[in-house]
Order: sequence, then structure tokens, then C-alpha cells
Amino acid sequence: MIRLSAPTLGSGPPAAAVPAGAQPLQPRFADLGLADLQAALDGDEFSLAYQPIVSAATRAITGCEALLRWDHPILGPVSPADFVPLAEETGAIGPIGRWVLETACRQAAAWPEHCRVSVNVSPVQLQAPGFAAQVAAALQASGLAARRLELELTEGVPMRDAAVALNGIMAVRALGVSVALDDFGTGFASLGYLQRFVFDRIKIDRSFIRDLGEARESWFLVRTMHDIAHHFGMAVTAEGIETEDEAQLLREFGSRELQGFLFSRPVTSAALTELLAGTAQAPRGREAERQPKSLSHAAP
Repeated sequence: MIRLSAPTLGSGPPAAAVPAGAQPLQPRFADLGLADLQAALDGDEFSLAYQPIVSAATRAITGCEALLRWDHPILGPVSPADFVPLAEETGAIGPIGRWVLETACRQAAAWPEHCRVSVNVSPVQLQAPGFAAQVAAALQASGLAARRLELELTEGVPMRDAAVALNGIMAVRALGVSVALDDFGTGFASLGYLQRFVFDRIKIDRSFIRDLGEARESWFLVRTMHDIAHHFGMAVTAEGIETEDEAQLLREFGSRELQGFLFSRPVTSAALTELLAGTAQAPRGREAERQPKSLSHAAP
């Protein structure tokens, strides 16, 4: 369990205080706290990687999901699965989330007009006063059109106040920004969320995709998810696609977009700019059906 009250890195005894022959204390993730997150934000330790999202029909890149990375100067890469909950518990998710939103909008503004950026948003951010104003400010400062921004909410994270969350979703959608329900089906409130909130898209988690060709239950669940989404007028993006068979089945089910290692691993902002510049000049027609060139070597 993360010890939020633990001293931050570098606050231990000086080297001279370590007994001769003793091993120096090694910093641990459990020692990270609010001060470390603030230092990371101030010290440019955070960065964004992007994973392309492609059209299921043509494989052309239609958008990219922004993925937050933290390269700690001592611990090295720290997983978002570890530090995002810490940020939510300590309140650091507000300034970190604002940085992600502003950075993603600024970088995406240089992409081709047809390409949107998807940004993951914590329920803590969504339910904070003035969140829609933050989104509007990020759009205005970057010059990014609202239709090119999509906010992703994780279905597995409960909303503390449904009324506040609903108002937050309505406020950002009123700006022209779309809202997606990420990791659909992995939590306990999927259908309830669809009844109470308005989403433009659902994203089907990899955990349902990997057994498509082997388990009839997975086939039925994924097909039903598509039927539900289409009934509510929502688009479907399937995540974690790793094989051609998975891509083909999802196209048949009606997925509008696909995302996964089959098409590209997450890449740096610079590598993505190069990729988008190349695909912008790619020939149309049958040649556009070809798989985008792999950039797995550029994955952070």
C-alpha cells in the first residue's frame, strides 16, 4: 500500500550517516508522495506518448490516444497504474491532468485536420468545478478545433456524484468535444452508465478481444456490446487488437475504429508527427488498405 505520509525521495539520512559496510537505502515506489508528483510536473519528467487509432475499413489513422509517461530520475519509468491513483488520492491529478490536456491539444493542433486526439480524464477531474472551462481554455490556447478532441472516461472507476458527473459531461459536450466510455464492460456499472450518461463512443477492452476466436462467450459479449452501442447511437472502438483474425471479426461486428499493436505501438510525439506526415501523402484507394508501417522500435 502506498504510504502517502512517507518521506519523499532524497529526504533520508546523508551518506555519512550510513554505517560502514551497510547497503544504502534504495528508493521505492512506496516512498513516493505529493512532493514527488509536484517535482515531476515542475521538472518536465512527464511526457506524452501516442497510440494511433485506425479506421476499421481503411486502416487510415483517424485519431491517437494520448498516454501519460513518467520517467523518474532515480526509479526510472513509473507505471500510470501506480502513479495515477496516487495523484488522485493526493489531489495532484488536477494540475497533472491540466498539463496533459494542454499538451495534447497543443501537439494535436499540428496534426492533419482529420486526426483527433483522445485524452484520458479522471472522474476526479470531471467532477471538479470549472473543468469544462479548463477544456475550453486548452482548446483556445492551442487552436485545436473542439471536434478534434475526445475525452475518455474509464468505466471501471466509480463516479462519486452522478449528478455532478452528468453536468460535467454535458458541459464538455456543449463545447463540441466528444466523450468516450473507456474499458467498457470491465466494471460493474456499464449498462447503468449508459442509462445515466451520454457518450459518443464506447471502447471495448482487450480482455474481451483476446478470446474472440476461441470462446463463444467472448464472441457473444463483444457482439452484444456492438448491438447496445449502435442502439444508443454510439460509435465503437475496439482496443488491444493484435491479430488479423481479431480485426476481421470486429469489422464484421461493426467496429468503426481499431486500436492495438497490430497497427502500431505507442510512439513518441516526434515519431507520430513523422508517421502522420507520411500517411497524409499516402495514395488512396486499394493502397490505402495496407497496414501502416510499424513503429514499434520507437515505442517509449
